[in-house]
Amino acid sequence: MTITNRQSTEDVAAGIRRRVFLHTMRNNGGYLSQACSAAETLAVLYNEVLNLGEPTLPKMPLPFAGVPSASNPDAFTGAGYHGPFSPEYDRFIISPAHYALVIYSALIQMGRMGEDALDYFNKDGSSVEMIGAEHSPGMEVTTGSLAQGLSMASGLAWARKRRGDTGKVWVYMSDGEFQEGQTWECLAAMSFHGIDNVRVVVDVNRQQCDGAMSSVLDLGDLPARVVSFGATTRSIDGHDLDALRNATNSAEPGRPLVILANTSPFQGMPFLQRRFPRLHYVRFKSKDEREEMKVAIAEELGLELESI
Repeated sequence: MTITNRQSTEDVAAGIRRRVFLHTMRNNGGYLSQACSAAETLAVLYNEVLNLGEPTLPKMPLPFAGVPSASNPDAFTGAGYHGPFSPEYDRFIISPAHYALVIYSALIQMGRMGEDALDYFNKDGSSVEMIGAEHSPGMEVTTGSLAQGLSMASGLAWARKRRGDTGKVWVYMSDGEFQEGQTWECLAAMSFHGIDNVRVVVDVNRQQCDGAMSSVLDLGDLPARVVSFGATTRSIDGHDLDALRNATNSAEPGRPLVILANTSPFQGMPFLQRRFPRLHYVRFKSKDEREEMKVAIAEELGLELESI
């Protein structure tokens, strides 16, 4: 497998976590646990697996230019950071829009966005939104309500397959999206129509806004359920780079590939385990709490306190 970046994939994963942590500390909150669970999967995808062209958008994100329409020629999608929509290139759909900060950090780490791009995060008029939309960096479609991304990706993949495009359609999902009926309908449709140019990677961190998924709506034996809907299914350790590499290369003809990456919401930042299971969004109730977390996690990530 060709490495498309000069960094090691381990370094990309570490960089993603550090960037999200630094931003969280400096802004008194952030989606920190998503960086813990997603860093390795995104590092493998961006650094080794995805076949993407050079970005078509500037290093510094553009302001929001309005929604796409026939009368708005200035509108754009954040997919420009993944390169052009050429037949030979892959497309990458980010379904959980609340992973936006992690995606931005990955794009910066990969050199697809500028180092100062997060200065525009969650600012009025900016495209760098806290909850990503179709104009946000790395985002191609608005996935607003969870579970919509897979359906849009499957339609895109079906059209590309009929057209003879060689590029694949990759989808990044959270396991909470399997609590939605739309996900299961889409899996059934992809299996029925033989949409086998779709590759799905799921962050199975077993967490959601209201706490542990087991206490909200348990998914049971998720691998068995996905298999029963006709998808080729790989359930792996989502922090094991070799397991991820092997899984991404294990698609079967006539079936969509679903990789269930079992992850920890405090991988690389074990201090966060103190907050378990309330890890969906990390914010601080006091200066002392923030300082304690800053010191502990900076040491875990190998960061100098002076840099925070």
